[in-house]
Formats: sequence, C-alpha cells, structure tokens
Amino acid sequence: MTITAPLDDLADILAARAVRSVYQPIVDLDSGRVVGVEALARGPEGSALERPDLLFAAARRHGLLAELDLACRAAAIRGALDAGLPRSIPLFVNIEPEVAHAPIDDELRRLVTRASDRLHVVVEVTERSLVHSPAELLAVLAAVRELGWGIALDDVGAEVESLALMPFVRPDVIKLDLRLVQEQADADIAAIVAAVTAEAERTGARVLAEGIETTGHRDAALSLGATLGQGWLFARPGPVPASLDGPATFVPVAAPASPQTSIVDAAAAGRPLRRSTKRLLLEMSWHLEREALNHGAATVVLSTFQTAERFTPATQRRYADLASRTAFVGALGTGIGRQPAPGVRGGSIAVDDPLVDEWVIAVVAPHFSAVLAARDLHDDGPDDERRFDAVLTYDRDRVLSAASSLMARITRRS
Repeated sequence: MTITAPLDDLADILAARAVRSVYQPIVDLDSGRVVGVEALARGPEGSALERPDLLFAAARRHGLLAELDLACRAAAIRGALDAGLPRSIPLFVNIEPEVAHAPIDDELRRLVTRASDRLHVVVEVTERSLVHSPAELLAVLAAVRELGWGIALDDVGAEVESLALMPFVRPDVIKLDLRLVQEQADADIAAIVAAVTAEAERTGARVLAEGIETTGHRDAALSLGATLGQGWLFARPGPVPASLDGPATFVPVAAPASPQTSIVDAAAAGRPLRRSTKRLLLEMSWHLEREALNHGAATVVLSTFQTAERFTPATQRRYADLASRTAFVGALGTGIGRQPAPGVRGGSIAVDDPLVDEWVIAVVAPHFSAVLAARDLHDDGPDDERRFDAVLTYDRDRVLSAASSLMARITRRS
C-alpha cells in the first residue's frame, strides 16, 4: 500500500500494514563475519510513532499489543523474504512477552509457510514470557521447535529470573544483556557468567553479547565467553545486508521431553522406588527447601501437594518466604488458586491428573538440581504414618523434565 501522508495513529498504521523492519547484523567475534541478522520493528518513517518505544507504548495504551506484535513478526519475515535473505543466515525475530501466547493471524500463518523452507528463523523470548504465562509459552516453544526453528533467550542477566528460567527455555542462543559488556565487572556479573557458562557447556548453546559499541566492549564480550556479538561497532540497524552467504551457524538444542503422565515414573526412569513414610518425606522436602535457599536468588522451586488442604498455613508461610528469596516458586494441587501464598504462583490440577496421587518437589538452580517425587499408597491409619513409593534424583535432565511438566501446569497471571 502506498502511503501518501504520515501515519500517526496506531490503528491506521496497523490497517495499512505500515509497520516495517530494519535489520542489525550479528557477527562472529573472532572473524567479524556476519552470521545472522536481528529484525527490529519501526513505525512509518517520519511519523510520530517511528521509534519502537513510542510504537509499543501506544499499543499498550490502546490495547493493541497483540495486533502490533503480530504485525512486527510479519514485517520481519516479509522483509527478509523480499530481500532474499539466505537460509544459511539465521533471522532473529522477537516475540513480545505479554502476548507470546496469542494465536497468529492468517497473514502471519501464510508468511510462516513461505518461510518454512526459505529462512532459518530464531525466535527471541525473554524470561518475562515464562513468568507471565508458563504453560502457554512452553507450548509456543514446542511449536517453534516443531517448525525446525531456533530459540534465543534475550536480556540474560538483566533480571535474576532470566538465569533461573534459562533451563526451562533451553535456548539455542543465550543473549547477554548489554550492561554486562558496558559496565565494570563485579560479583553479580561473575555469577551471571558462571551460570551462562554452565548452561552453554551442558547444552551447546551459543553465547551472544549485545550492545557492543567499542573495541573495549568487544574484548569484554570475548572475556565473558561470547562468540557472537551485535552492536554499533559492527553496524547500525538498516536494510538486510547485501551479499550474505555462509554456513549455517545454529543447531537447535534438543529439549528434554516433559512427562505429562507420572512424574514419579519419569524421575525413577526404571529404577526401583523406595517405600517411605510421610515423616521421612517431610524431612527430605524441607532439606530441598533449604537447598533452594542455599543456592541463591536464581533458583526455581516447584511443588505438588495433591490437594489445597495439604498446602497448610505453615507451608504457605514457608513458601512465601521461599518466594521472597528465590526467582520463582510454584505450588500445584486440586483447588489451589492462582496465588495461594504471597509471591507464590499456583495451579489447580484436574482430578484425573496423575499428580493427584503424587507429592513432588523440584529445585532447579544454575549449579544445582534435584527432584523428590512420591506416589501415595493411600494407607489407612494415622496421617503421619502414610506410606509412599518415592524416588530422589539429582540427574539434571530428569529433574528438568519433571520441573518443566510442573511449570506447564502453572496458571497464567491475570
């Protein structure tokens, strides 16, 4: 559509499909070769909403964030297709956290179909997406992987949640927040580097540093373990660079399957279960809660309590304390609401969900992981003498599989 006058109204911009993309190169820090591009949204040139911050502020103000996000994704893919971006150069496309779960429209669906064998897309998300809508985002990420696309976790290090939730996203590319290369190193930055290094070693993810504006920033990025970078030192956002061709850079990281049936069986993985009493399991659960506190703010704790009645006032107080000192705490059970205790995320499980008969606590931190899972044998007699078949494992893949299954049952924020 030809635009004859500046479009300053967001509804008009969306109707005219006037949202556009500019592209910033991503380079290999050793060779300087362009190995990818990130699509960045802009409003119509010369309009009051050309700047992305003003464009998205207007969308939030008028309740059009989902529509704008879809338009930005469509513009990113359309522009790359029109420019003939080779499949060997990954295209990074952002998804706005609050609306990551929104269904795509017909136009974007057609573009995705066109792009399926012509572009290598890497979808960028932030930890805010997972904090807001865990189940929905995990479903989106699964669909992205089914398309053969990659996943990047953006702004890692900006908030502690990005480190805590990184294992659940299992990104192909870890994008370091620009402050890590632009500020002086301190204890917080050292902790971030350690967590990112551990994740990259475990999964093979590539580390990308943003905000590189000087050679000093580039040197800092290399010292942080980044092999990829982007920033004004290399190029400002603009048209898709000409004459791009090279070997494919990113190989998707295989995410562990999340069990949708028994977490006890998944955690045991064929090993014999231990017959345990409630008293012993309580002590073991409290031990894992203490471990969560010992491993710092970048920790996730997810637990099931069978029913809301078993999430007692004393347990609520403990979990509220955990939530105030760690990144994410969730509690699941039949009848458990959206926020069963201050700071605690909740989720009600269906009466036919296998978790109704299971008592689980999973702890995931950058350098620690454990899951205790137990199946109720429904004995008669005193409550403290109830017996369970239980398993305790520190195998990180099994822990993440169990924890991801629990995370997928957390109710989204209103």
